[in-house]
Amino acid sequence: MEKGKFVISLDFELHWGAAERWNIKLKKQYFDTTRTSIPLVLNLFEKYNIHATWATVGFLFAKNKQQLLKFCPMEKPTYKNKELFYYNLIENNEVGNDENDDPYHYASSLIELILKTPNQELGTHTFAHYYCNEEGQNKNQFKADLQAAQALAKENFNLELKSLVFPRNQFNSEYIDVAKQNGIKVIRSNPDVWFWKSNSKLIPLARAFDTLIPISNTLTFDEKKVGKEGILLLPASRFLRPFTEKEKIIQSLKIQRIKLEMSYAAKNKKGYHLWWHPHNFGYSLNENLFFLEIILKHYKKLNKEFNYCSSSMIEMYH
Repeated sequence: MEKGKFVISLDFELHWGAAERWNIKLKKQYFDTTRTSIPLVLNLFEKYNIHATWATVGFLFAKNKQQLLKFCPMEKPTYKNKELFYYNLIENNEVGNDENDDPYHYASSLIELILKTPNQELGTHTFAHYYCNEEGQNKNQFKADLQAAQALAKENFNLELKSLVFPRNQFNSEYIDVAKQNGIKVIRSNPDVWFWKSNSKLIPLARAFDTLIPISNTLTFDEKKVGKEGILLLPASRFLRPFTEKEKIIQSLKIQRIKLEMSYAAKNKKGYHLWWHPHNFGYSLNENLFFLEIILKHYKKLNKEFNYCSSSMIEMYH
């Protein structure tokens, strides 16, 4: 890598991101704000010349319920935990007819806006927010899910999706070949640090603590050392934790931590991969946009000083 790369990816899901946890009747304002935030984030990306990947749940691509049903794969996941089977929402008439009727389960207008904004890549977050490490599902079901996502993207936007983010970061190395066979060139992988490789109950605490002070090796990476058999495994570095009132005092520390990591990447010609969900801005929108802009201003400074470059996931493949 001749220069450092600043990668951004977003996991675009709306209600499909955790339908088993979120009562949509209680979260409408949250997702209305999420939808409001997306054009504002895109404006910031355009202002600071940011290249980003929007890994989008395939369900959101559908124009209406008829089309959604048409593209649902015959082979669906047989999760042991039935609550994760989001096709139930469609079958139980919890999903409306189209985006006007139900802006929490369809998003084709926002997808069009992403595609119209310079330097934005539309990636896949699987068709049905597919959980690759859950008991009961299998490789063939994952293949059917990816094929459905590709078919609907082709139908509505004439696109082949080339970057994949596994929902809930359930990275499954056994599924890499399936992804490769279905058009995927880049997969976001998890950071190569100890607190991403354990299932201990203390791990979320360790990850939260690491947002303030380093408790691991650097989360930057060397582009030459990532990849496997024709598919790029692109490590995530840092989750941009949203602003909350209860963490107001330490928010500046979290942002400073990100800026220091970006500076290290720029000076040492490393990659640094920041990610979040659009719905993370569903609360405290103004504050979250304010802190995002601080990060993007810092990127511009590093771009001038060190030729630090912004990159989408697929641009890291080339």
